[in-house]
Amino acid sequence: MILYSFRRCPYAMRARLGLHLSALNPDVREIELRNKPEAMLAVSPKGTVPVLVINAHHNVSTGESEDKSTNRAENILEESLDIARFSLSNYPDKCSEYLCGNAYISLLESLDDESTEKLISKNDIEFKPWLDKYKYADRHPEFDEIYYRDRACEFIQCLEEHLTDKNQLMADTPTFADFAIFPFIRQFAHVNKPWFEQSPYQHVRRWLTAHMESELFKAVMVKYPLWLDDTNKQTRLKSDS
Repeated sequence: MILYSFRRCPYAMRARLGLHLSALNPDVREIELRNKPEAMLAVSPKGTVPVLVINAHHNVSTGESEDKSTNRAENILEESLDIARFSLSNYPDKCSEYLCGNAYISLLESLDDESTEKLISKNDIEFKPWLDKYKYADRHPEFDEIYYRDRACEFIQCLEEHLTDKNQLMADTPTFADFAIFPFIRQFAHVNKPWFEQSPYQHVRRWLTAHMESELFKAVMVKYPLWLDDTNKQTRLKSDS
């Protein structure tokens, strides 16, 4: 398996979180968004990360599947949620160093939870567009940065309410919602750190800090060497395997 990734992208972080929590250990290819490798574009013409190439018989030099009868959709995953769900559903690691016992079982059970799905969808469909406009307010002069931040904060307030009576968004241990959402809240916080640190969202800050300081996130944010169509260069996602 091959994962095309970009370290700072929250969608790529989401995919890597799922992979690190699973038993999978694909080759990872860290790319430059301004100089996308031809091998990635050959399997995923839309040109965004993350991309997971599943087929073991995939030809890494040409970007083509050697098995012409195999359905491409079954070999290539181009969405972060699909990659995380695929990894955890099909290759669970119940001896994970990051979650153990009942906490890991709860994570797996949350993959098909309707409330979890709704919260993640709210993040992706409602919050993320406002986050992008807040982060790049100069590109959207229709309103100022504070307006975009206020719109994004409607979702932050939703998370604050989820966290008032429990450690994580849906329970006292992390579920799929937490891992799928916190990379985007990290991005929100980094737009204006001084403001976020004094904002009224104390539970969100506590929750976000715990995830950002976790051993799991440290592993997810390891810096990989840049990959530029060098098919002889192989780097595993998890260095200890």
